[in-house]
Amino acid sequence: MTVRVLLADDQPLVRSGLRVIMADYPDLEVVGEAATGAEAVHLVRDTSPDVVVMDIRMPGMDGIEATRLITAGPATTRVLVLTTFDEDDHVYGALRAGASGFVVKDMALDDILAAIRVVAAGDALIAPGVTRRLIADFIGRPAPVPERSPRPIEGITVREREVLTLIGRGKSNTEIAEDLYITVATAKSHVSRLLTKLGARDRVQLVITAYEMKLVTQPR
Repeated sequence: MTVRVLLADDQPLVRSGLRVIMADYPDLEVVGEAATGAEAVHLVRDTSPDVVVMDIRMPGMDGIEATRLITAGPATTRVLVLTTFDEDDHVYGALRAGASGFVVKDMALDDILAAIRVVAAGDALIAPGVTRRLIADFIGRPAPVPERSPRPIEGITVREREVLTLIGRGKSNTEIAEDLYITVATAKSHVSRLLTKLGARDRVQLVITAYEMKLVTQPR
């Protein structure tokens, strides 16, 4: 399957560099480039990409607002945030807006391409080992949003609560199964039910929910 990719970054060199590199991979196809968030939203409607590689800091509409508009629409396009991790304090906002993951500009090329493929397959940033360290580092930083009281957990079982806690710690389905002495298939079923019960779009939102509910307070 070919993954259709839209590149959204206000730096032409970043876009052209990624386009040239992806041209060497038959499973990746760049279907468009955008220099602003508004252009990205428009091109998503015109090209229906599988993944948008989205910069956060762009003139006019930034990547967070563009992500919110893209993920709120009827398209199945997923957003992979591209950021300078050590400088951006808005990654949390991007994840809240519906992004399915994030990569940093100084990551190894293979890791960035792997993240694109993972997101296109319907997974999220906490699943692949390549991004687990990043989410742990990010979650451990002070949140750029006002502190709120944890909202109550309603309608989930004790076991689902345990699974949600492990998801918040960045555990894969296989690791959840090992920790809870259940099968991988059972772990997947619990994750699926959590997505439905909590109205979460993907595992990223489950991670955010786990932290907001204070099930996880320190990255492990």
